Amino acid sequence: MKIAIGSDKSGFALKEAIAKYLRGAGVDFEDLGTLNIEEPQPFFTVAPIVAEAVRGGGFDRGILCCGTGMGMAVVANKHRGITAACCESVYAAKMCRAVNDANVLCMGGWLIAEWLGVEMAKAFLNTEFTQDLEEWRKEWLTNAKAKVAELEDGLLL
Repeated sequence: MKIAIGSDKSGFALKEAIAKYLRGAGVDFEDLGTLNIEEPQPFFTVAPIVAEAVRGGGFDRGILCCGTGMGMAVVANKHRGITAACCESVYAAKMCRAVNDANVLCMGGWLIAEWLGVEMAKAFLNTEFTQDLEEWRKEWLTNAKAKVAELEDGLLL
């Protein structure tokens, strides 16, 4: 699995903590910015870079950090094929994968302690779509995912 990560200035410390964990765990990842806190990139610049990296198939999933995670999620979700979830707990990070098949996790550096962000990243990366769910729910969610994709196709002009 290859992961794209990114942040603005407000999410920089959280992203760095996650990068340290990924490096130590031997996870293949690339930091797509902000690379230097002295030269921060805004959320609306970083989110499209990570979203397109995931959408293009070069990366399996993405992790984005800004002040609240919300700005990154809003911008990343503008990209076809991206399901970005703004999460504030380990449970939400797991369930955004299991239930929604999210491919980008967004977190807020103003809200999430670094240790918690690492635990959230672990949950996000170690959970697959419909993992640990009942058979009936797996079937229902798979069908729901197809309906949501149809909505995306109809909304994009």
